[in-house]
Amino acid sequence: MSLRVARAPWARGLGAACRRRASSFPVPPPGAKSVAELLRGATEAEEAPWAAETRRTPGQCSVLLFPGQGSQQVGMGRGLLAYPRVRELYAAARRVLGYDLLELSLHGPQEALDRTAHCQPAVFVASLAAVEKLHHLQPAVIENCVAAAGFSVGEFAALVFAGAMEFSEGLYAVKIRAEAMQEASEAVPSGMLSVLGRPPSKFTFACLEAQEHCKSLGIEDPVCEVSNYLFPECRVISGHLEALKFLQKNSSKYHFRRTKLLPVSGGFHTRLMEPALEPLAQVLKTISIKKPLVSVHSNISGNRYMHPKHIQELLVQQVVAPVKWEQTMHAIYERKKGTAFPQTFEVGPGQQLGTILKNCNLQAWKSYSHVDVLQATEDPDPDPEESLR
Repeated sequence: MSLRVARAPWARGLGAACRRRASSFPVPPPGAKSVAELLRGATEAEEAPWAAETRRTPGQCSVLLFPGQGSQQVGMGRGLLAYPRVRELYAAARRVLGYDLLELSLHGPQEALDRTAHCQPAVFVASLAAVEKLHHLQPAVIENCVAAAGFSVGEFAALVFAGAMEFSEGLYAVKIRAEAMQEASEAVPSGMLSVLGRPPSKFTFACLEAQEHCKSLGIEDPVCEVSNYLFPECRVISGHLEALKFLQKNSSKYHFRRTKLLPVSGGFHTRLMEPALEPLAQVLKTISIKKPLVSVHSNISGNRYMHPKHIQELLVQQVVAPVKWEQTMHAIYERKKGTAFPQTFEVGPGQQLGTILKNCNLQAWKSYSHVDVLQATEDPDPDPEESLR
């Protein structure tokens, strides 16, 4: 299967998916089929001409990184609306979600956008809209993409881009996931703590002592564990709020250089999210998942998916398992000395993944770019009909 052909499937499912699962998914928006055709753009081509082309060098290849929850900010999407097909994406999202995601993304309020139930779909759609912008400005980047990875909910966007699932089904799964995680987070006072350590830092030992502290307060079965591996000596720890406060208070004891509570509603990627497993598992069973046509790396292990069944299983496990992003970066960018690095594009709000890449692999980061979702980088000469909507 040629990589040029592989660019098409990510945008294909605005209509077909909903028709196939009429009892499970909302009715597709008017014109959904034309949306899919438009999003497909110029990405399809016959395999024979592609096979005859000169083999690309590593430096000509590209990697797409999709951000996760926490990257959202009011105004995201403003830099995308003038590009072809982006408004149709948001129109389709409105039908799937039942509310105006574009209005919320553009105007907030921030407090509403920050709710887990809202920000996960918002980041998902903004990221795929950013792909459309990138395709308009630099189509060769999309044509030459060889790998993708997404942080937490960003993994769903990466899989949709890679053709493993269709847009409407992916968004509906994200909706169910986000709502279930929101409900689980409201059941227990919990959160996430970003920790920048030093080589002597003992994260596991610190978490064990924090758990013992919680037990002394009468908290049964306390949770405090590493939930995100970001880059060397940088971790995110999730768990009961009392455990996180204990770690902040005793940070010097564990050789922590800096700690910061993250603006999230719960202890994500721990067993505190177990109530969200069944709703997500059930919706994923109704989705037709295909093998990605571009390598997509799993948050669970950092390795690329090899079989559709693995995608269904690991997307569920991901909710209660740590995000191994540092391991993912090593898996994508490991190469022999002297081999060029691919171009890397962060598609979606924020530039956190670029910062992490810089700390994981400085040489790879030198070929990093960010697709801005707040401001248009140039006049894209938009369709006049789109400008009137």
